[in-house]
Amino acid sequence: METMTTNDAPSPTSGSPRILYRQARARDGADQAEVFHHAVMQGAAAHYSVAEREAWAATMPREGSVWAARQALYTTLMATCDGRCVGFLELDVPKGHVQTLYVWPSLARRGIGSTLLVHAERMLLEHGHGRATVDASRMLAESLLRRGWQDLGTEWVTRGDVRLERRRLEKRLAAIET
Repeated sequence: METMTTNDAPSPTSGSPRILYRQARARDGADQAEVFHHAVMQGAAAHYSVAEREAWAATMPREGSVWAARQALYTTLMATCDGRCVGFLELDVPKGHVQTLYVWPSLARRGIGSTLLVHAERMLLEHGHGRATVDASRMLAESLLRRGWQDLGTEWVTRGDVRLERRRLEKRLAAIET
């Protein structure tokens, strides 16, 4: 994903931020850690209790090197604003699976996650996949179901001694003419 694309390009009147999309770099790890932490602790507050969010956030350290190391496991697509990560998606290309999708809470619902998904879907199509899957949080599942993803059922995962609900979703992929 060498080509940068923009979303919400600023207009003289709106002052909307300019978002660039690209593949993650090792130096983005610290920003990814912060986006993950804030997306879980603040962004998911309406959908999960404090105990659930704390257990979820504890699954990944708030350390950039850990997130940079994950870039070797997953294709990581990044949304940036002024050079800083404001959202990211980890994609397991061989399995056709969206591993994670997080957006900075104050920028949620502005199309950043949707645009990351469009890039991921295109990448999966280019690798011969006809479908994509994701294990989605309650919050993400609501959004994806409205966008045509199919619900394959509820799963429960245990983090520490806290059970968290997530939904297994699938989307049939089709090439979009641009």
